[in-house]
Amino acid sequence: MNRNISSTLVLALLLAVSLLAVGEPIVIGHRGAAGYLPEHTLAGYAYAYALGADYIEPDLVMTKDGVLICLHDIYLERTTDVEEVFPDRRRPDGHWYAIDFTLEEIRELSVHERCRDSGQPYFPGRFPVGKSNFPVPTFTEMIELVQGLNKSTGRQVGIYPELKRPSWHQERGYDMAVRLLEVLDGYGYRGPEARVFIQCFEPDTLKRLRHELGTELPLVQLISVASFTLTTRRGLEGIAEYADGVGPDKRIIEGNPRFVVWAHELGLLVHPWTFRADSLPQGYSSLEQELERFLVDYGVDGVFTDFPDVAVRVVGELAITTP
Repeated sequence: MNRNISSTLVLALLLAVSLLAVGEPIVIGHRGAAGYLPEHTLAGYAYAYALGADYIEPDLVMTKDGVLICLHDIYLERTTDVEEVFPDRRRPDGHWYAIDFTLEEIRELSVHERCRDSGQPYFPGRFPVGKSNFPVPTFTEMIELVQGLNKSTGRQVGIYPELKRPSWHQERGYDMAVRLLEVLDGYGYRGPEARVFIQCFEPDTLKRLRHELGTELPLVQLISVASFTLTTRRGLEGIAEYADGVGPDKRIIEGNPRFVVWAHELGLLVHPWTFRADSLPQGYSSLEQELERFLVDYGVDGVFTDFPDVAVRVVGELAITTP
């Protein structure tokens, strides 16, 4: 047999075995249902829930008075009207930092679609900027929404919080890791079976959560395309010493499908990001096609998506057609 064909068949078998071993892939509502409603709003989280997401992702930063709020950036101007409400609170670098505002002040802001510095939305076809009124939610409000819906619907949807820039917060006297665990424990998220994943780009924070703070909650190491050392087999071996999974930029897998095989051999889950119907990579004609490529050909264990309904439908169809 041709050696190249043989290698390809082995890789395909390994991927298939990996997919079968971990069960049905999960759908993670990226920042809620960001394809339909402004990111990190209670309305967006509720809609992600209604669309069938298995987990819902809140990004977390801290306020001046130490409250965890749901926000993707450590500054406020890209997704809120802070420039209009507090025009004189901008720092010399041009940003309005969440950590400079108390929760009471944050309550005065309204969330809108993510905008560029020019004021134009990143995704013009999404929810119109300036329409309706969406407050910035706290992490506890997000949890209570999900747990409330779990009670009223009978489903068990999980949460997938990300600590944003924890070392930056730590340098300013705010211990995000400790506060996160306190909140999670208060709402019953304890142990490896809890319906929660904690994700972060900073390895030292995840190592501290596991080894110093002693959490048994599932941890996920996020990996950007710039973090080359973490994408190697040796890098994944190091991650497996403290984490339960990896969240790679999907381009990492496209560039090296064996990344998924290596991760699975080391017992790591693989949840790539981010899948968007209105921002398709070259070579794909639809989000469905891209999702099928990652779920079937690459064998990932879950996907972060702005369009949870599409991913739920694709996963369901794959489950029906898989023997």
